[in-house]
Amino acid sequence: MEAGLFCPSGTMTNQIAIKAHTEPLSEVICDFTSHIYQYEVGGIAFNAGASVYLLHGERGILTADMVKSAIRPDDNIHYPSTRLVSLENTANKGGGAFYTLAQIAPIAQVCRAHNLALHLDGARIFNALVAADEKSQDYGQYFDSISVCLSKGLGTPVGSVLLGSKSFIKKTIRIRKVLGGGMRQVGYLAAAGIYALDHHVQRLSEDHIRAQALAEVLMASSYVQSLLPVQTNIVIITLVPEISTQTFLQKLKEKNILATEFGPQQIRLVTHLDYTDEMAEYTLTTLKNLSF
Repeated sequence: MEAGLFCPSGTMTNQIAIKAHTEPLSEVICDFTSHIYQYEVGGIAFNAGASVYLLHGERGILTADMVKSAIRPDDNIHYPSTRLVSLENTANKGGGAFYTLAQIAPIAQVCRAHNLALHLDGARIFNALVAADEKSQDYGQYFDSISVCLSKGLGTPVGSVLLGSKSFIKKTIRIRKVLGGGMRQVGYLAAAGIYALDHHVQRLSEDHIRAQALAEVLMASSYVQSLLPVQTNIVIITLVPEISTQTFLQKLKEKNILATEFGPQQIRLVTHLDYTDEMAEYTLTTLKNLSF
């Protein structure tokens, strides 16, 4: 894409994009599990004065038909005006499920036919690209804006970048400023991001392999009731009813392994740059021998 805007967080890049694409009394179409709805403090309403039309995709993945059915008729004043569609790649609450370009293209076509902007919350976009064996350059033709996280699997200390056309990014600079994201110290952080983009993208396949190994051990364990399919670096399990998430996490913490509660009886484990082969071997052995 033509230009980019560095921000301290992916929440800020998403919120800036939504604010720039919408206006009060308009509406954003997204999945119910999406980060912009679940984990950004109601920012769509607070920052943009917009509402949301929530869809229930398969593990967070929407289809063109679902999007088309959610578009409001513009001549009915009882409804907000549909202005933006937001996708998430990879889908966090979907266990790292991802869109391929073949799935994105028809959604983009629907958006263009109805004069809607299309935003990508690409928090883990490079995980999706590596898993699908696709090129980042091919994404620009489909989206009006893309948020890219430089930490997560890429391993930088902090930072996300909002991508778009030159005119779009010019508009977003002022929004970033009012949200407190205009930093004169950004050079050091940007340098880390450049290094990560040059050196840490292809190695994401290692994280995917380690996540698969975790999944295999967990599925064979008596304390796991079910597990979402593992496609990238996120592993989400549902514990058996007899074991609480608090009990499970405390057991892991005693073994110096950290994970996250992710819903009723759900636990999320994520592999990443700092999760080494030695750590992986230790974790797999610990999980195999875990008893309650």
